[in-house]
Amino acid sequence: MSNRLGIVPFWKNYDRKAVLRAARVAEDLGYDSIWIPEAWAYEQFQLLTEIALATKRLKLATGIANVFSRSPGLLAMSAATLDEISEGRVILGLGTSGKTVVENFHGVPYAKPLTRLRETVGILRALWRGDRLSPEMSTLFDARHFKLEMQPLRPDIPIYIASLQERAVREIGRIADGWVPTFWPYKHLRDGMAWIEAGAGEAGRDPARIDVAPFMAVVPMDDAATARSLIKPLVSFYIGGMGTYYHALFCRYGFKENADQVRQLYNTGERRQAAAAVSDDLIDAIAICGPAAYCRDKLAEWRRHGMGMALLNLPTGVPPEVTEQVLCDLAPS
Repeated sequence: MSNRLGIVPFWKNYDRKAVLRAARVAEDLGYDSIWIPEAWAYEQFQLLTEIALATKRLKLATGIANVFSRSPGLLAMSAATLDEISEGRVILGLGTSGKTVVENFHGVPYAKPLTRLRETVGILRALWRGDRLSPEMSTLFDARHFKLEMQPLRPDIPIYIASLQERAVREIGRIADGWVPTFWPYKHLRDGMAWIEAGAGEAGRDPARIDVAPFMAVVPMDDAATARSLIKPLVSFYIGGMGTYYHALFCRYGFKENADQVRQLYNTGERRQAAAAVSDDLIDAIAICGPAAYCRDKLAEWRRHGMGMALLNLPTGVPPEVTEQVLCDLAPS
């Protein structure tokens, strides 16, 4: 059974030097990859380049790059350049982000997100193969003539897509190498995997080759209640401050009353109360909290429900020694 683990530092309290140190430790302990997020703080490809130069084996992933703030051509160049620098260690994590970030921060209309995602992946693959752009590659802009004037180290850089809605998850089966479900209740991962299988079947692809890599919170602490309390503010932010997708996800899987309560508190400015209102049952459906041995056993249970690689959050706002202890406690055997 696969025991691959990736690590994800949270973007709001990002400490460059601490993350770089954690990346080195994670590599020494046998972790698979590091996934650098991007919202409206640090730029991810530069951070990944810094990590590439300080490591030798650890895979380097965008977690995630949205398909609106960079053109397909720029994404292709950025990923291919980093792949060469890192000697073939890149995973390109993609997603559509949301209307608020795309329009109010990047100043780009949030139009046809699934079409943009699909066409971006097609253009990336074509450019990495050495093909020239042609008009039939895109309905959103007049793609033509250009090709990459460098030879990518790999023509098949892995593409993982973060998505929650059925149409987008089915598209993963058609075009991607992996699925990154964020805070998806683990006992229902096979619902998404069935959508991926359907999309893969339509495209003549093998769904077994598509990795399921959930982003999840794991807090190895003897006091599980305290561990849950550390995650609840983040979950309330996802429910109340990240659009409608996460609220809808939790409603779909039996947490409607709790999700409604948290969203109402969050959106009326009661942020502390919103975090406190997140139920223990919801946390236990999407995260793992408890002693280190329990966390390792629970990760094995998630794998039995279809998880391939687990993407674990790094603790924030703590001394490096605490982060290193967490990495040691959860390290792949």
